Amino acid sequence: MSEILQKLAYCVEFGKIDKTSPYPPDMNGEDGADELAKQALDSGIKPDQILESALIPAMAIVGNKFSRKEIYVPQMLMAAKSMSSAMKHLKPFFQSGETKRKGKFIIGTVAGDLHDIGKNLVAMMIEGGGWEVIDLGVDVGTDKFLNAIGENPGAVIGLSALLTTTMENMKKTVSAIREKHSGLKILVGGAPVTMEYCEKIGADFYSPDPQGAVNYLNQIVS
Repeated sequence: MSEILQKLAYCVEFGKIDKTSPYPPDMNGEDGADELAKQALDSGIKPDQILESALIPAMAIVGNKFSRKEIYVPQMLMAAKSMSSAMKHLKPFFQSGETKRKGKFIIGTVAGDLHDIGKNLVAMMIEGGGWEVIDLGVDVGTDKFLNAIGENPGAVIGLSALLTTTMENMKKTVSAIREKHSGLKILVGGAPVTMEYCEKIGADFYSPDPQGAVNYLNQIVS
């Protein structure tokens, strides 16, 4: 792997967003993910190679560290922001169709629930894993999910709930999606959600952490 991609992967793993970022201290004043992604493109490295050789492996390391509790939410958010600062340079190539994504992933926090940190982490990790993410935000009703599915046929769906009181809305949305789009894969997550509840409401997969969702998505497209 070229030196520029190695540096970019390091920046993403340790949360170096751009040149002005004070973190990590050993890279103070050096280029971050933002500058390095642009430099990589300018030097002729293809967008899909930047994604496959630097961003995806770095985010996988971050996700696995988080799963093992070696890092926590703040470090993961820093890594995700670094990845996003690099992705903004790659997105025009994906949007033009010049470079392909693995698939589409629609995500939202269910109706009545305004929590978004967990959802955002999952969305960032999955985007870093090579997917196009359609983030519907928080307090998302069933109709909004169904409309997004209609606009993005074949997408994988992710539902988040952080309150026990909104888990019932998760169940209703899963039922409505199953009724109209029986073949779609549905992932669920959030603090009160369990694998048992996932199976009970007819969803396909539950993970207690974002990397589990990324690993599952990789399995279904491999």
